[in-house]
Amino acid sequence: MQFGYRCSVELRTLRYFVAVAEELHFGRAATRLHMSQPPLSRAIKQLETEVGALLFVRSPVGLTLTGVGAVLLDEARALLDHADRVRVRVTAAAGVATITVGILGDSTDPGATRLAAAYRRNHPGVEIRIRDTDLTDPTCGLRAGLVDVALTRAPFDETALTVRELRADPVGVVLRADDPLARRGRLHLADLGGRRWFQFPQGTDPVWQSYWNGGEPREGPVVRVVQECLQAVLWNGTVGMAPLGHDLPAELAVVPLIDMAPSRVVAAWNEGDTNPLIRSFIEIATAAYRL
Repeated sequence: MQFGYRCSVELRTLRYFVAVAEELHFGRAATRLHMSQPPLSRAIKQLETEVGALLFVRSPVGLTLTGVGAVLLDEARALLDHADRVRVRVTAAAGVATITVGILGDSTDPGATRLAAAYRRNHPGVEIRIRDTDLTDPTCGLRAGLVDVALTRAPFDETALTVRELRADPVGVVLRADDPLARRGRLHLADLGGRRWFQFPQGTDPVWQSYWNGGEPREGPVVRVVQECLQAVLWNGTVGMAPLGHDLPAELAVVPLIDMAPSRVVAAWNEGDTNPLIRSFIEIATAAYRL
């Protein structure tokens, strides 16, 4: 596979591919990419032509990655991460007024929406770059230098980071709607003993993994993004977890967990970073999430 030519087009196409591979649904991927579905489908077909192999198995129930697609997904993620690092370093060298924000979670959260509007009003001349990340890195690339500040969820390893809590959300267990436990008004963690839970890939922050596993070692399928978590519940009856208030498909139900610590929405940045754009971001975020 040759990805060295037409760099901008290739990187854009790889971003399209990663979105489809993570969502396993063209419609959701198109929404995530803020584009319509037909050009996304054409881009993936063109990529398959260039690779010389199918990347997805298409069926009435959705998409599945082929073996070639799984290999390309790993390579594409690595290449895009490297491209992000290059952009960050070049921008810093050029002295352009920019801030890169890592986001993990629901981008339609009213707090995030208010924060974006307020930051634009306060810094109209600043270029704001967004890096959407998956569930394997709750710091959104802070430690790797890919972002200046992260809008994410705790808990995670806070070593060498400064963390500001913005809001705390109660958490529920996500179950199939036909699961007997889904009819309960509330649940305890003990009610879920012996059930399979989703897992994050090896090397994921253990504090983060432990929280989403209810504080105990669990077994279950490995996932990277929210849609994979939901599909694991739908297809396998796996236990999922989510902050309350999120919209879910009709086939799924969420039941409050009364002995689960809340999921904290936080802003995080590297300890000792004195960038005034970060300081302003934190102040505006704190006010936006109080409303």
